[in-house]
Amino acid sequence: MGNCFKTPSTDDITLLHDNDSQDGTQQAAPVPVGPPPPYQERAPVYYPSPNVSRPANMLTEDEQIKIAQRLGLISHLPLGVYDGCSKRGKECAICMCEFVMGEALRYLPCMHVYHKDCIDDWLMRSFTCPSCCEPVDAALLTTYETN
Repeated sequence: MGNCFKTPSTDDITLLHDNDSQDGTQQAAPVPVGPPPPYQERAPVYYPSPNVSRPANMLTEDEQIKIAQRLGLISHLPLGVYDGCSKRGKECAICMCEFVMGEALRYLPCMHVYHKDCIDDWLMRSFTCPSCCEPVDAALLTTYETN
């Protein structure tokens, strides 16, 4: 029995390539040599005011302060988990999808309920309830003043 490889000690990688030359023999494709492309991390995009979006690394100092305040206020809004027997509503008015058991929900002071991710994104753009247009920050600030 004979060996089908040209030399028994080395592998012929030209068999892996699909390049045929004019004379029927296969040509190996050039292998790119050099460092891999640099890792590019995308900066999160924030909305410092309605209809204005910027990556985090392009925000002014005042915009960064405003966003930090919004994030702080949003973190004080109550969270819950959908249990299937909520009387308030069964769908998120932002994404129009029904709540699913175990999903994280956020409750606004006006008692409207939304998916946590949907309303958090909404509140980063506009600090009003999407259903009743009640300002969310005013309700939060009055609860801090009464405590």
